[in-house]
Amino acid sequence: MAAAIAETQFHVLAVDDSLPDRKLIERLLKTSSFQVTTVDSGTKALEFLGIHGQDTPISLHADHLQDVEVNVNLIITDYCMPGMTGYDLLKKIKESSSLRDIPVVIMSSENVPSRINRCLEEGANEFFLKPVRLSDMSKLKPHIMKSRCKEHCHHEEEDLLSNSNSNNSCNPTNNSSSDSSNPTNNNTDSANNSSGDSGNTRKRKATEDEILPKTSRSKAQLAAQL
Repeated sequence: MAAAIAETQFHVLAVDDSLPDRKLIERLLKTSSFQVTTVDSGTKALEFLGIHGQDTPISLHADHLQDVEVNVNLIITDYCMPGMTGYDLLKKIKESSSLRDIPVVIMSSENVPSRINRCLEEGANEFFLKPVRLSDMSKLKPHIMKSRCKEHCHHEEEDLLSNSNSNNSCNPTNNSSSDSSNPTNNNTDSANNSSGDSGNTRKRKATEDEILPKTSRSKAQLAAQL
């Protein structure tokens, strides 16, 4: 399973309002063998992810619309963006039951500890300082692998639970069948016991019939002798 996951080309959604930064992160991700989709705002990222119920991405560049998988394995977003910040996007993703398990990485050109801590506490997996480097890309795949393995284990637990419930639902019928068969066996045993008791009674009666004539003959013989 782990080998199959390792061979998969993972899909990363990159969000940044700066065109040069967006181009840089796209190049780094592709160099690291990731499939990449880029958008220039948090709102468009949510639309692409389908949180607002949109069936197709909106305002995406044509070169990114080719062979784009709906499934996103990781989201990397700039922190400072007009309208919806990277932190706001992170919160939206973690509030979504269908998206909360997707790893999220925040990028920022400002090293502000309180900002970094707030993002990590909200559920961000990493916080990169700009300019992002190629060495940072190696930190992404472990988060994706962990998320995929967690998802796989969750599905296995659901399957086991489902099978367990199915088996439990069959047991009452089997027990009922076993119980219903017991009265027949018990009745048969009772009939056999009754037949045995009747036979014993007849045997005892026959023995008594044999003894009584003998006793009567003995008395007659004594009377003749006298």
